[in-house]
Amino acid sequence: MNWQDLTLFARDVPVKRPADDPRSLEEIPEGRTDQSIWGRERLYRRSLAAADVLSAGLAVYVGVELVGRGDSLTPWVVLALPLVLVVSKILGLYDRDEHVVKKTTLDEAPALFQVATLYALLTWLGAQYLVDGELGTSQVVGLWGLLFLSMLVCRMTARSLTRHRLPVERCLVVGDLGSAARVAAKFDSLTSVGATVVGRVPIRSERDRDDLIPYIPSGAPPVLGEMDTLGLVLVQEEIHRVLIAPGAASQPDLLHVVRLVKSLGVRVSILPRLTEVVGTSVEFDDLEGVTMMGLRRYGLSRSSRALKRTLDLTLSIGALVLLSPLLAAVAVAIKLDSKGPVLFRQRRIGMEGRAFPIFKFRSMVDGAEDARGELSELNEAKGGLFKIAEDPRLTRVGRFLRRSSIDELPQLFNVVRGEMSLVGPRPLVPDEDREIRGLDRRRLHVMPGVTGVWQIYGSSRIPMREMITIDYLYGANWSLWLDIKILLRTVPHAARFRNI
Repeated sequence: MNWQDLTLFARDVPVKRPADDPRSLEEIPEGRTDQSIWGRERLYRRSLAAADVLSAGLAVYVGVELVGRGDSLTPWVVLALPLVLVVSKILGLYDRDEHVVKKTTLDEAPALFQVATLYALLTWLGAQYLVDGELGTSQVVGLWGLLFLSMLVCRMTARSLTRHRLPVERCLVVGDLGSAARVAAKFDSLTSVGATVVGRVPIRSERDRDDLIPYIPSGAPPVLGEMDTLGLVLVQEEIHRVLIAPGAASQPDLLHVVRLVKSLGVRVSILPRLTEVVGTSVEFDDLEGVTMMGLRRYGLSRSSRALKRTLDLTLSIGALVLLSPLLAAVAVAIKLDSKGPVLFRQRRIGMEGRAFPIFKFRSMVDGAEDARGELSELNEAKGGLFKIAEDPRLTRVGRFLRRSSIDELPQLFNVVRGEMSLVGPRPLVPDEDREIRGLDRRRLHVMPGVTGVWQIYGSSRIPMREMITIDYLYGANWSLWLDIKILLRTVPHAARFRNI
C-alpha cells in the first residue's frame, strides 16, 4: 500500500467498519447526521454556481450588446447561461472545495481560463440562435476576457461571503504533537483559511509517555481522546475534517483511521512528510500497479529562465513607466523629510553567490547601518535574520514607505539590470548569507526576487531555517503560473500595510 492508495481511500465513498475489526468502536452513536458538513458544502456549491451564472450573464450582455454595434440578444440566451454550470462541473470546479481547507479562487484560474474559452466557443457556434445580427471577433474576444475576469472576481466574492456566513471549519489532527502544533499555528496565522484545529488524537497512546510533557509547546491543541474513542470524539466535537499526520504510524493503523473517519461522513486531509522535502513537484508514474513519483529537476532550465526573464522585463519596465509619477513624488518627500540621499544602496548576495547593490528608497536616517550593532537586542527576527518592526532609525516618511512596501519599488531597476527577478528567494546581506552552508546554498541557483512566498508569509516573522525551506521549495516547484500567483497575492498584502 502506498500514499496514492491511501489517498484513494480518502476519496472513496464511506465504508462500513468490518465486523471482525478488533478495534471497531462500540461507542459511536448511531444515526450520526452529516447535515453540518453537507450543509457547508452545499452552500459553497450554490454560491459558486450563482457567481458563475451571474458572470456568464454579464459577459454575454456586455460582449454582445455593448461591444457590438446594433446587435441584440434573443430570448434563447437564457437557456445558454446554464451551460457555464455544465462546463464548470465537468472541470471539477464545484467539487474542489470539498477536498481542500484553503478555498482559494486564484488556484482555479487555469481551469477558469478553460471555462471562458470553451463557453466563448459555444456562444460563437450558437450565435445564429443567440444573437440578432452577426457576432464579430471583437465581441467573442470581449465575451471571453470578461467572462474569465468576472468569474475570478465573482467567485472570490462568493467564497468570501460564504466563509464569513459559516462558522469556522472544525478540524481534528490525528497524529503526533509536533504536527498538530504546527498545523494549528499555521491556521491561526492565515485568516483566509476559515478553519481551526480544536484538538488532536494520537495514533499511538501517549498516556505513559512522561517524556512528552517538557516538549509541549504553548498553544498546542489539547488531546481530546485516544484511538479507542476517536468516533465518539468526532461526533461530540462536531468535527468537519480530520487531518491525518501519519509520522511513523503503520499503514494498517492509517487505513483504519481513514475507513473510520469516512464511515462517519467526515472529510479527510493527509499531511505526508514527503511534501516538506520535495514540495508538489512530482509526477505520478503508474507501472501497471506499481506507483512511483518522479521528481522534477531543481531550478530552472534555460528555456524557463528565458520565459521568466521575459515576464520580468515586461512587467518591471511597464511598472516603472506607470509608477514614474509616484516614484518622483516619493523622492521629493524623502528629500523634504530628512537629510541624505533618496536611494539606499546595500550589498546583497545574488544568484550563484554574486554580490550586487540592491536599491531601495531611503526609509531611515542617513548612516543608519552604522547603528545596527547597537540595536541587536531589539531584533525580532529569528535564526540569523535582522528585523525590527518599530525601528527607531525610521524617518516619518520612511515609516509609511516601509509599511506600504513602497520603499521596495526601486528594486525594479535591479530587475531591469538583470540582478534580480520579480519573484524569487529573498536576497540576503553577506552576514546572513554566511549563515547558510552546505546543500542549503542551492537557493542561490535561482535569481533572488523583489517578492516571494517569504514576503506573503511575513518576512519579519519567518526564521532563517524556515525561509531556507521556503526558498528551496520555490526552486523545486517553479512555474510561470506560480510567479503570477505570488505577484497577485503581493499586491493585496502590501495594500493592507502588512509589511511590519
